[in-house]
Amino acid sequence: MSKQFYKDAFGWGSVLWLIGYILGILLFFVVSPSMIGWILTPIGTVITLWVLFKKIKSTSVQYYVMLAVVWTILAIALDYFLLVKVFNPADGYYKPDVYLYYILIFILPVVVGIKKNFKTENRRR
Repeated sequence: MSKQFYKDAFGWGSVLWLIGYILGILLFFVVSPSMIGWILTPIGTVITLWVLFKKIKSTSVQYYVMLAVVWTILAIALDYFLLVKVFNPADGYYKPDVYLYYILIFILPVVVGIKKNFKTENRRR
């Protein structure tokens, strides 16, 4: 694996998680805790797509699948240690919005990777 992969996987994965973390804390003071994830999901999706299309340069589907795996594991681990353990939510943390987040953080890189690869392959023809 290249140095660039580690930057994309751990750098951008951490930055994306941190953006959601900070926005979640800010939203905690404005909306009901049960709504935070539903508000963050569209914002996080747009930011993640921007990173995938503008900042990640690879066109290899395999690269994006590996990125998806790392980002998902990173999100689950950081959520557990920095949200569940630290804040110990009374009503629990793992609800449908969190599972949707984990699904999206895996699927978005894979779909973008397929799209970029397809676009690259069509240019070569």
